[in-house]
Amino acid sequence: MSDLPRLHVITHRHHARRGLGSLPDVVGAVIEGGARLIQFRDKDLGADDRLEMGRQLEPHLVDDEVEWLINDRADLAQLLDADGLHCPSDGLPVAEVHRLIDDPWVGVSTHDLEEARDAQASGADFVTLSPIFETDAKPGYGPLLGLDRLDEVTDRLEIPVYALAGITPDRAADCLEAGAHGVAVMSGIMGAERPEEATEQYLEATAASD
Repeated sequence: MSDLPRLHVITHRHHARRGLGSLPDVVGAVIEGGARLIQFRDKDLGADDRLEMGRQLEPHLVDDEVEWLINDRADLAQLLDADGLHCPSDGLPVAEVHRLIDDPWVGVSTHDLEEARDAQASGADFVTLSPIFETDAKPGYGPLLGLDRLDEVTDRLEIPVYALAGITPDRAADCLEAGAHGVAVMSGIMGAERPEEATEQYLEATAASD
């Protein structure tokens, strides 16, 4: 799975309102900035509202070079013709995702080595590991793992690991040095005044490893 992008952008419409405004506009700007892996999260929305928001995002995500994932809802992924699903560690089994969606990418959120190993054994294509650092998106969410624990997990997994939570462009290189395939970013891009420029900064920070 080395062809997975180094940058994994996670949507959050509340953070988007601090910057550019509407979530579709922010996602469009992020893709303009070069992002090629987008996770439509916003899981606090009800099913109907989430479907409607997904349909507003679709025009920005039809580019063949862009992979987009739905958080936790295989039914929405089917309706929106998404490229895959991102599941919580206790969510839909990966095998079931493959039964429901044709040739999907499947990511799993993990928070320790055991969860990451379980996700790999289940057939996940990649995992996110969090929280690496303190984050504005979920203040007080922990315990913080830090770079040492990130290094431990990446050393024992064969699938790509995305470092998540509190990742700034300056910290991105440290995460890759600790073995992460890439970084997953929410507020650092969603809440930026110019999301396309923020995206470019993260891409530059991760490009050094290629």
